[in-house]
Amino acid sequence: MPRFSVMTLTDAAAARVNEIVASRGGDALGLRVGIKKGGCAGMEYTVDLVSEARSGEDLIERDGAKVFVAPEAVLFLLGTEMDFEVTRLRTGFTFRNPNQTSACGCGESVELKKADLEALAAAQSA
Repeated sequence: MPRFSVMTLTDAAAARVNEIVASRGGDALGLRVGIKKGGCAGMEYTVDLVSEARSGEDLIERDGAKVFVAPEAVLFLLGTEMDFEVTRLRTGFTFRNPNQTSACGCGESVELKKADLEALAAAQSA
């Protein structure tokens, strides 16, 4: 059975990742997305610059942009779409995550559940 991609990137997210990497110079490879405990809803997304890939990471590529997914975050990020938005109040990466059960009022932290692997496999084979 083919392995599905942990996350997808929109055109805007891929373009922004490429801009960030280009502005950092030679040793930047891409961005790493993960999660950490914190915020009023319990978890926060993390986005960090990557200069070296780590063993066990998933790699998502689009239009030359590389996003590495921390292994401990995979089950919480399966099926997530990473986007980049510019609004009047905020500019930054956003995540449309089917595993999100709630978010705080400010939108900075979320509550996530682990992905249902059986449901994902059934959806892929349908």
